Amino acid sequence: MGLWSWLFGQFIDIIEWTDDSRDTMVWRFPRQDNEIKYGAKLIVRESQIAVFVNEGEIADVLSPGTYELETNNLPILTNLQHWDHGFSSPFKAEVYFVNTKRFTDLKWGTKGPIMVRDPEFSMVRLRAFGTYEIQISDPEAFLKEIVGTDGHFTVDEIDAQLSNIIVSKLATVLGQDKTPILDLAANYELFGEHITTGITPYFSEYGLKLTKILVENISLPEEVQEAIDMRTSREITGDLDAHLKYQTGNAMGNAESGMGDMVGMGAGLAMGQQMASSLESNAPAAHTPPPLPPSKENFYVSLDGKANGPFDHAGLIEMITQGRLTKETFVWRQDYDGWKKAGTVLAALFEQLPPPIDH
Repeated sequence: MGLWSWLFGQFIDIIEWTDDSRDTMVWRFPRQDNEIKYGAKLIVRESQIAVFVNEGEIADVLSPGTYELETNNLPILTNLQHWDHGFSSPFKAEVYFVNTKRFTDLKWGTKGPIMVRDPEFSMVRLRAFGTYEIQISDPEAFLKEIVGTDGHFTVDEIDAQLSNIIVSKLATVLGQDKTPILDLAANYELFGEHITTGITPYFSEYGLKLTKILVENISLPEEVQEAIDMRTSREITGDLDAHLKYQTGNAMGNAESGMGDMVGMGAGLAMGQQMASSLESNAPAAHTPPPLPPSKENFYVSLDGKANGPFDHAGLIEMITQGRLTKETFVWRQDYDGWKKAGTVLAALFEQLPPPIDH
């Protein structure tokens, strides 16, 4: 290598980052103690931010574009280096490229169940998992709080920490939400937006923006799921007698397929006997005629402010004899439009009675 080649090789004249990875968040330009040529070209592509660091202190932050590095576009670095207006010498500085695109399909999930209150089940333990998306919103804060001097920082280095933040704050968000557990499945999208709003402030401390949380599943403990399945089965069964007939028919149909299904037929017969016993206990005795409809000749009697009856003529005479029914008592029957005094409509019954015996 000639002297001139060696001299020009010591100065960096183009600084850029062509990112071909999907998980790199921050990449430091490999200066390797070489100095940056004054007036060198800096290329910052879309979804990138270039951050100059001078002796461990963040200096200038440049957005997407093409720059010739000089005192005009590096004001902070110029001030730190005490460059004069005519400065044109090479200089040393670290250049970090920050990836500002969205990082998607990051996983989160509860390691153990979370106890929450529910309006229907009182208290339940929940497990949940899904995905989330992040984006670097404050490159300076992200470099200070997370990256430090790491020259190649990837999502994997912070994914676990961010997932833990989501899970730790999930219990608080669930506790504030009043949606019944059984309705959460129909509201996963809205619930994800609610969680995103509640947890976003905790990410901003790291210079990150939580752009979205997707809830893929919220599950109940196995014993609670079994109880819900049992309740669902009862609802689907509907009418018990019809269900027993259906089960009996299936059992007997299976029994006809071979002798090996005799157990099924026995179960079907047992269920049939149970059904028959149930029906017999609820059905009226055979050959028993239904009760006769009430006759229009039967009367209701008002006693103590309540309607009693109906009474036929024999019953009315007995009540008159006992003194419970007098001419001033109100009576009613089906063809009346209102209550009438017994002395008016039952005068004949009062006349049939013998007069009282004088002693």
